[in-house]
Amino acid sequence: MEYHIGQFIASKRKELGYTQQYLADKLNISFQAVSKWEKGASTPDISLLPELAGILHTSVDAIVGYAYTAKTDYEERYKDENYYWGLAPNKLCYEIMKLRPPVKPYRVLDMSCGEGKDAVFLARNGYRVTAFDASESGLKKAKELADRNGVVVDFIRADINEFKPAEMYDIVFSSGVCHYIRKNNRATLFEELKEHTCEGGIHAINVFVQKPFIEMPPDSEEIERQTEPWYSGELLYYYNDWLFHKNEEIIFDCNSGGIPHRHCMDIMIAQKGENHA
Repeated sequence: MEYHIGQFIASKRKELGYTQQYLADKLNISFQAVSKWEKGASTPDISLLPELAGILHTSVDAIVGYAYTAKTDYEERYKDENYYWGLAPNKLCYEIMKLRPPVKPYRVLDMSCGEGKDAVFLARNGYRVTAFDASESGLKKAKELADRNGVVVDFIRADINEFKPAEMYDIVFSSGVCHYIRKNNRATLFEELKEHTCEGGIHAINVFVQKPFIEMPPDSEEIERQTEPWYSGELLYYYNDWLFHKNEEIIFDCNSGGIPHRHCMDIMIAQKGENHA
């Protein structure tokens, strides 16, 4: 099937709930131009692609048909009626609350939120949360969880290797997904996330790292074919100009997928600038 740039733009626009007029206003063009793209009558000028990618929370590569999508079996795992990762919030959520208690509606970005347990927990505690994930079944359960808890979370479907931040955030949170980021995309992604963080904002992120004395986990072979392993200290390198509140490396037992194994993980909380927001 021939790739259609306009169909991709229309699909992403509708996922985000944007009208053609909204997209046109953001790009300072007419809505008729957007309509022509989506009908296939014309294509966006190359100079508009970076800005268009940011508005649609995707990449220029994805718009022009070179999208990268990490293939995992979480789409199927999340279809089960139970919550694969449970409903207890990640410990990093509590550390976020200690450093940035919700005395005002801080804006949070939850990257690859899975079934939404952490995004919903933070929203319940007064944060304004935007969360994205590549899994349609995961997002469906995340939205149901938010509805049951009576909170609003701005859920977006996006792959972490395609996502482009377009808004400013006070807090960026990511747990258990950075190992999917391609090596040649890491520096760019983290730089963009840092640029879209308010002064005094924090990033709370963890990543699995490879150790020669720990056997590779059962699902690592597929991941390694798509990315490259992370090593101790690599995450900190991308934040060498920020203030560290936490810098920890742990080894723990895991039973995800029903096969007991071990992981080594680097955990970081870093702050932009020296002053609190």
